[in-house]
Amino acid sequence: MEVYRKFTPSLFLTHLIGSFLVVFSLGGILIFSSLHLPRIQVVRLSLVSFVSVIIMIIMDVLVFRKDLKPVRTLFKQESLSWPDFHEIYLHIHRLPYLNVKRIAGPRIAGLIIPFMALTLWMIHNKLLDLPVCYLVIGAICALFLAFLQALIEYYLISWSCRQLIMEMLEISQRKYGRRISLEGQVMMSIRYKFQLGAFMIGVFPLLLYGIVIQIKFGGWEKAASLYWELAAMILAAGLAFSYVGSRLLAREMERPIMHLYKMMAKVKSGDMNIQAKDLYADEFAKLISGFNHMLEGIKVQNSRNDQLIESYFSTLAAALDARDPYTAGHSQRVAEYAMHIGMLAKLPEQTMDELRKSALLHDIGKIGTRDAVLLKDGVLTEEEFHQIQQHPVQGEMILQRIEPVDAMAPILPGVRSHHERYDGLGYPDHLKGNEIPLFGRIIAVADAFDAMTSDRPYRKGMDTDTAISILDKGRGTQWDPYFAGLFVDDYRQKKRSY
Repeated sequence: MEVYRKFTPSLFLTHLIGSFLVVFSLGGILIFSSLHLPRIQVVRLSLVSFVSVIIMIIMDVLVFRKDLKPVRTLFKQESLSWPDFHEIYLHIHRLPYLNVKRIAGPRIAGLIIPFMALTLWMIHNKLLDLPVCYLVIGAICALFLAFLQALIEYYLISWSCRQLIMEMLEISQRKYGRRISLEGQVMMSIRYKFQLGAFMIGVFPLLLYGIVIQIKFGGWEKAASLYWELAAMILAAGLAFSYVGSRLLAREMERPIMHLYKMMAKVKSGDMNIQAKDLYADEFAKLISGFNHMLEGIKVQNSRNDQLIESYFSTLAAALDARDPYTAGHSQRVAEYAMHIGMLAKLPEQTMDELRKSALLHDIGKIGTRDAVLLKDGVLTEEEFHQIQQHPVQGEMILQRIEPVDAMAPILPGVRSHHERYDGLGYPDHLKGNEIPLFGRIIAVADAFDAMTSDRPYRKGMDTDTAISILDKGRGTQWDPYFAGLFVDDYRQKKRSY
């Protein structure tokens, strides 16, 4: 609440500063120092200005209170839902823009319309000796003054809002346990901020000077003279220069920001093999250099993390294989065969990496199987075979406990389904055909081939040709016909080439 009590006066002070700098100081100079009017008419014109300002303030306050209502709700209402809280957060970021709308709306309407109406009434009733064309000039000036005030207040209010935004960031963590953010949403494009700002700063002095000189030294009846022709040319050239210059300045500021934004999008998508181009000789050069140094640090850290993860998967697989000396290296070989099949199928690089990890840990569930069952030399009983059949489910359950969950999620289907059969007679879920996950269909071929060609205590491993023939015969029944076919055809093609 203390932050809100400080925030409201700061907005009011900002409005006073903007109004004083623009409406009262520049407006007063334009009207009262440029016009040659009797004292009584100056008083009347001042009265008209005062009434117009009062109307403007009333309309402005009404809209201002409406704009601040969501902010008051934040500090007066005890409990807010997260969507309501987030909407208030967005509204606070919109306040500078809403202030610009308030200046372009009620302030201009509340000032110009009453001022022109009252002034026309006084001119009609001979209370003011003022050419009507001056009202048009005044309206144009009022518009430019309003835009200049909007420019000044936009930046002042943006600064005032930051303390309130910081308070909301703290509240979001304390009350909701979440980090609130715009998530990259752009409330006001930097291009338009720089373009409009530079244009107004360049145009306003020229326009103000031209209008004051016109009024001060004879009005529009002398506009045909050479002096005013030259003045008009200079004013037009100044307007064109301000417009072109503002566009160039905005583009110059936007280019490095958009370049960095594109680089960040690539990093977000997982592409770390990039580098921002150092094309700038100003402060953006430091920003580009900092981004590249940061990216190099991330790449080094990612490389270390990848090494740790690889070591983690390999260690788990080795720990499993160490339980049975007769199946030592089984997980690693299955991973190699699965990768070979994936390469033949031209799977994407990311999918290949996930396939390898899934194949390395496909039998991890056997850690939970008793040695008496896992290491038994003879034929398994029905109950013992049932225990063995549970290892895909147990493997999935073990890996589901590993954090982060999203990193492990892609490899779980292969672990659970590598003993499913294409004809639906496998286990644990009796899936059939393409119901079986991709990794499960590939690992099933690789697992079967290694199991057939490896020695066991109760039998010697088959020769490779026999194992290939069994895989060939089992296409479409036990194994996926496509992946088994790739493996079989590749083996036979290589054999023929020797």
